[in-house]
This record gives sequence, structure tokens and C-alpha cells, in this order.
Amino acid sequence: MKFAVMGGTGLIGSQVVKKLNGAGHEAVPHSQSTGVDVISGQGLDEAVAGADVIINLTNSPTFDEASLAFFQASMDNLLAAGQKGGVRHFVILSIIGVDQVPELDYYRAKALQEDILAAGPIPYSIVRVTQFMEFIDAILSWTADSDTVRLPATPIQPIASKDVAAAVAEVAAGAPLGGIRKIAGPEVFSLDELGRVTLSHKSDGRTVVTDPTAGMFAVVKGDVLTDKDAHLAPTRYADWLS
Repeated sequence: MKFAVMGGTGLIGSQVVKKLNGAGHEAVPHSQSTGVDVISGQGLDEAVAGADVIINLTNSPTFDEASLAFFQASMDNLLAAGQKGGVRHFVILSIIGVDQVPELDYYRAKALQEDILAAGPIPYSIVRVTQFMEFIDAILSWTADSDTVRLPATPIQPIASKDVAAAVAEVAAGAPLGGIRKIAGPEVFSLDELGRVTLSHKSDGRTVVTDPTAGMFAVVKGDVLTDKDAHLAPTRYADWLS
């Protein structure tokens, strides 16, 4: 099979391309660096020509309200190019709980992306995953100073990017789901607890202060970013850290 992997040079995309090519498929990475722009449409028709599957792993450059316009335009352009090119399956990567946190502009934007895909003309699959282990350091940095890191006790279920890539590749190589597959990390932590585990591993002497108002995840209510019924990925956080 031939796959057009949009965002194929990024953290997940590069691993998806490697997995699919290693399995004997032809997966071609596309991004702005390869001359393909999902917003202007530059290079899109050529990128999807002859492809059986589009995997869209592009991401908004911001997490604010502008992300809504990014996903609207990129999905409209990709669906039009895919339909024109005879693509038979369109896959996107999304977030577990994305439709449960309307207070976050970025989550509303990702929910919009799902809705546009589901209403579109191409058979589709949505892979929803939990927060990447690779992003934990960035999350800690949002509310950190020289002495403390302030974090809410929001439950999260971190997943390794390699497990995300494996799930995306598996779904993309299969028949369209016409729905959602959910993949989560094998363990649930409160975010403040995860911060303490992370700092301890790095021998970072800063103190984690539990603060229900700190950072982007402060607006999340309950355990909507976790899912006990999701397929569980194999990599545990302590193993990933080491």
C-alpha cells in the first residue's frame, strides 16, 4: 500500500513512516520542509496522487483559538485533495477526552478536526491517544520557577510516542474503522505525582506544589483524559524514563 504521511517528519510521523516502510509498504513523508503546505494547499495534489491512505499528523503551530482555523483549513484542503486523488482511507491522530474539555481552545479544535473528517467523503479512522511521555517536561516547564513546579492533580495516562506510532501504523494499514480507536498508557498518575516522579529521576531538587489552578490542565474536570476501556500500550513511564 502507498501512504501519504502529512507531518511525516515530526515526532510521530517519522516513526510511522519507518514502521510502514519496514512492513513493506511505501510511506512517503510530507511536510513544509518537503514543499507541502496543508494550509495554502501547495503540493497537496501531488503528495496524495496514487496514495491509498492519507495519514494526517500535522499540528497547529499554536494551542490558542487560531488552532480552530488551522484544522478547518487543513482538513478541508486534505479532504479535497484526497477525494480528487482517489484516496480510500483517511487517518488522523487525536486525543482521549478531546470532546470533554471545551474550555481548551486546542481541544475544541481537535474535536472540530474529528467532526470534519467524520462528515467528509473519504472512509476514515480516528486514533485517540493520551498525553505523550515526551511532552511531560514541557508541561512541567509551563508553571515552573527556580524552586518549584506547580501542577494540578489532574489524572493522566501517559503513553510513549513509539506506542502511538505503532497504533497509527496498524490502524492505517487496516480497513477504515468509520470511528475511533483509543490507545492509552498502561498507568494512571495524577499530574502532580508524575511531576515528582520525573524530577526525582532527573535528580532535580525543585519541589512540586499541588495547585489546582496551575497550567493548561487545570480546567480539566475529573478523569476525562484517562480511559480504562482503551487499548493499553506496553511502555511504562519508569521504563521510558530509564
